[in-house]
Amino acid sequence: MKERNVMKRKYYLTISFIAAFLVAAATSGAAVHFQCPGYVQPLAGSGDLNGDGFIRADQGEIAAPVSPNEVCVHLAAGDGFATMADGLVLYIFSFSNITGVPDDMGMDAGMLGANSAPPIVINEGDQFYLTVTNVGMLMRPDLFDPHSVHFHGFPQAAPIFDGMPDSTITINMGASQPYYYNIVHPGTYFYHCHVEATEHMEMGMIGILYVRPAQDGTIINFGGRDYSKFAYNDVDGSTGYNVDYPIEVGGFDSAFHRQHIDIQPLPFAELADDYAMINGRGYPDTIDPNPLPAPAENGGKISQRVSSRIEATVGQRILLRISSVSVSEFYTIGVMGLPMQVVGKDARLLRGPTGTPLYYNTSSITLGGGETADVIVDTLGAAPGTYPLYTTNLNFLSNHNEDFGGAMTEIIITP
Repeated sequence: MKERNVMKRKYYLTISFIAAFLVAAATSGAAVHFQCPGYVQPLAGSGDLNGDGFIRADQGEIAAPVSPNEVCVHLAAGDGFATMADGLVLYIFSFSNITGVPDDMGMDAGMLGANSAPPIVINEGDQFYLTVTNVGMLMRPDLFDPHSVHFHGFPQAAPIFDGMPDSTITINMGASQPYYYNIVHPGTYFYHCHVEATEHMEMGMIGILYVRPAQDGTIINFGGRDYSKFAYNDVDGSTGYNVDYPIEVGGFDSAFHRQHIDIQPLPFAELADDYAMINGRGYPDTIDPNPLPAPAENGGKISQRVSSRIEATVGQRILLRISSVSVSEFYTIGVMGLPMQVVGKDARLLRGPTGTPLYYNTSSITLGGGETADVIVDTLGAAPGTYPLYTTNLNFLSNHNEDFGGAMTEIIITP
C-alpha cells in the first residue's frame, strides 16, 4: 500500500513537469512526426486499416507509396508498469506501437504505454520505415534520457540508423527519429534501445523482430509434406513449417526496478533475474492467449499483449523463433517430450560452404543475451496433449518466491 501511495504522489507531481516539458519541446522545435513516404494522415482510406500495427503499401494503406513493398511503423519510447505473474506491479521502460495515431495525439498515446516485447514482423524485400518518438518518463520527470533503436543482428544498417549512441544521433524527449532499413536477410532478430543499454534493456526496452523469407508462398514438398512457409530460403523445403511463435526469453531484477521508481542508486553489479519471463510474462500468464489486464498504475493502458501459448495439430511442424534478451543470465530452453531441430542461429541458416545442411537435433538450447535461434519442433507421431516448453535452469521456474512460474509455457497439440 505504501509503494502504491508513493506512485500516486509521483504521478500528481509529474503533471506540472510534463506541462513544462511540452512547452519547452514546442518552443525548441521538437515535435512528434511519423514519417512514412506517400502516407498522408488522416486521409480517409489510408492508415492502419486492419489494426495490425503496420501501415503497408501491399494492403492499400499508403496513398502514394514509394515502393510496393513499403512498410511503416511508429513506436513510442517511454515508461509504464507491468504486472508480474504473482501480482507484483513493477516499473518499466519500453516501447509501444502507436502506428496510425495522428501526430498531435502521439504523446498522449505513448505516455505510460510501455509495452513488453511489441513485435515487428516484416518480409524479405520490404522497404521498412520505422519512426521512434521519445514521449519521456512520466513517472520519472527527473530523467531526460534520450532513446534509440538498434536492430540487433541486422548486418547492413547505415551508421545513422544503427542506434549506437557513439556513432549516430539519439532521440530527445518530445522528438521523433525516422529509421530506414532495406530488408534483405530473413531470420530471427530483436530490437532494443542502445542508449545506456544495460539500464534501458533491463528496464524492458526490447522487442520481438523477425523477417520472413522471400521463399514464402512457394509450395515445396519436404519429407512427404507440402509447405508454403519457411524459416529461410532453403530451396529444398527443409525449414518448412506450419505455425510459428516468437519466444523472447529474459527477466527482471525486481530490486533494480524498485530502486528505479524510488529514485535510488541502481545496483548494476548485483543484477540477477528473479522474475524470468517469456515475451514479457511469467507462467501461468504465458499461456493466457489474451492481453493481460492493465495495471491501474498505467491508467488503463495494456502493457503485456504478447502471449506465448503455442498451439498445433498432430503432424504439423512448429517454428520457434527464440531470442535471449537477458542482460545478466544465460537461459537453457527445452521442450519435454518433443524433438527439437536447430536450423538457424543468429539470423543465419545453418548451412556449410557447399550448401550442406548443418542442422542438429537436441533436447535443449542454451542462449546468452543477444543470441537467437530458429528451432523446428515436429509433432509427427506425437500424442495429442500438453507439452511444457521451459527453462531447465530450475531457479528461473519461479515468480520470485512463488514456485511453478517463470520462464515456462505450454505447447498444446490437438488431433
